[in-house]
Amino acid sequence: MAVITTPDPLAAGPYRGAATAPEAPVSAVSWPAVFAGAFVATAFSIMLLSLGSGLGLASVSPFTANPSATTFTVLAAIWLIIVQWVSSALGGYMTGRLRTRWVAVHTREVFFRDTANGLLSWAVASVFLVGIVASGASSLLGSGTHAVASVAAGAAQNPAGSPSAYLLDTLFRPANPGGAQATAADKAEAGTILAQGATGPVSQPDQAYLAQLVAARTGIAQADAQARVTTAIAQEQAAVTKAKQVANAARKAASGFALYTFASMLIGAFIAAVSGALGGRLRDTG
Repeated sequence: MAVITTPDPLAAGPYRGAATAPEAPVSAVSWPAVFAGAFVATAFSIMLLSLGSGLGLASVSPFTANPSATTFTVLAAIWLIIVQWVSSALGGYMTGRLRTRWVAVHTREVFFRDTANGLLSWAVASVFLVGIVASGASSLLGSGTHAVASVAAGAAQNPAGSPSAYLLDTLFRPANPGGAQATAADKAEAGTILAQGATGPVSQPDQAYLAQLVAARTGIAQADAQARVTTAIAQEQAAVTKAKQVANAARKAASGFALYTFASMLIGAFIAAVSGALGGRLRDTG
């Protein structure tokens, strides 16, 4: 009795592993349309960011009441979302309209390809924009190198927690303007003691010794010298507290900016994909 066998579609052959027609040699990604949409999205992003910067600089002034930091941050975040929304929508739509028509492709596959191409246009535009912003930031930093170096040099000479020269001069100010001046060694020793206020309270023996040193070098009474030492320690601790507050505010601002950037880019990616699908649909039905 003869046995009838059925050919195995997975057997060796020219289309091994596939029971349908071979894959088309043309990629599903329309790179010319993707790059065209990415350039459009990048151009509109730069234009809208410039507009937002101009409006932001026009809204603040050293001579008038300015919005609070929280209000300014929220407005900047809203504008950043608007920039991503508009530029991503235009880039994705242009990508969908400019791609070539796919023949003999299922409508669901066409929808997926259009959304993927729109998402790709957003990704390429984001990379372009990051490169442009990084280049502009480098140019800005290069033009302000001298000013930044001056500030950095001043900070290096008086880091947070180190007594300033003015504070030490005030501490050793003589009773008579023409009197003897404290030596550099005296100020260095006093600065070492005062610097302890950056990490905790200054011990009573250190305060008493510093008061004796101030009284001996300035000619003032011991009680007045002790009052100077107490005031200097309080000013040093206040300066350290202020430096910590500034650093914490900078940390919060950087964290908020990163979160707002993530949210805006997430919205931009979604809008670009939807716009790509819409543009492709109009391309095929128009």
